[in-house]
Amino acid sequence: MSRNNLQAVVITAVMLALVGLGVAWWLSHYERVEESVDMPRTGEARSNPLYVLKLALRADGVKAEARPDLQRERHRLGERDTVLLYSDPRSLSREDGRALLDWVARGGHLLVRTPPPGPFAAGTVVPVLSQLDVVPARTPIQCAGWDVRGQDPHVEFCRGRRAELLGTAGELALGWADSTGNVFMRLAHGRGYVDVLSDFDFLANDSLKDIPHIVLARQLLAPNYRAGTVHLIYDADMPSFWWTLVRHSWMAWLPLLLALLAWLWLRAQRFGPLQPAPASERRSLLEHVVASGEHVYRYGYAHLLHEAVRNAFLARLRRRDPQAAELGGEAQVVMLSERFNVPAAEIRDALSTPIARDHAAFRSRIATLVRLRNQL
Repeated sequence: MSRNNLQAVVITAVMLALVGLGVAWWLSHYERVEESVDMPRTGEARSNPLYVLKLALRADGVKAEARPDLQRERHRLGERDTVLLYSDPRSLSREDGRALLDWVARGGHLLVRTPPPGPFAAGTVVPVLSQLDVVPARTPIQCAGWDVRGQDPHVEFCRGRRAELLGTAGELALGWADSTGNVFMRLAHGRGYVDVLSDFDFLANDSLKDIPHIVLARQLLAPNYRAGTVHLIYDADMPSFWWTLVRHSWMAWLPLLLALLAWLWLRAQRFGPLQPAPASERRSLLEHVVASGEHVYRYGYAHLLHEAVRNAFLARLRRRDPQAAELGGEAQVVMLSERFNVPAAEIRDALSTPIARDHAAFRSRIATLVRLRNQL
């Protein structure tokens, strides 16, 4: 075996050994595991933040309905029904607020939250709350402790505005307050109750998996539980079509966008030409005559050009002054000198053939003949 062949065998053996070690390490350290990935929500679960609460109530034998608006005309409220207004109470009209309080007075149970944190002008009328002399507090927001037996310590109402009861329009039947104000008030109104809470975050779909939230929700719905229908009123929180397309469908539109940009790049006009534009055809007769004259003069045929200009001058002279044209020699020179008031020597030189390659003499003769011809 030659030396080169031996080196090739050794290198191949080393590479195979390295590959084998890599495979052995991978097999010894690789662990097959299972991973659960939640599918994106679809249908009502995507737009209804109280969808899980509705299913839980129905599973517990409670008649529950969920819709994005109150719709009093289409959905009549029974005397022992419960209405939970999940959204900002300022979205209610004053007529709906008065109608809900009249319904509560007949035995209904209404749950409403305070306006969420943000700009809030003093004296703003909030349906239901203003009629019960309840005003949003301006105290700083902090969490309230909520402990359930057998569960880890829990906190609630960390992002809600507290409430204050200023008048006697509503009778406080039950309350939960901390140093910043009331996070929960149950006001007796006629034969029913109005619950005012700082927020309803614990009722959202992702929150009802915690046992403290389930316990709190069950206690809030206690007054009319299983006595009537629970109406869950929420604001439809549907993401925009374009945001959904950008976030979840980029695997489709990104390749299409790149293909479109590539096609536009191929079809678009460049900023500058890759090669100089070809010279366009020139059809000016004067340019052809000039080019022909320059060619003839360059190759030593200046006498032909002078002869052509002199013949043109004499042809016009015969038409305009036949007598001067018939003369010849010195007599013609003298007559033309008197006619044009030009020295006889200049005219004599103009009519005589120039010496070859005498550029100055050629130009002066041609200029004189052209000038005299134009004066005829």
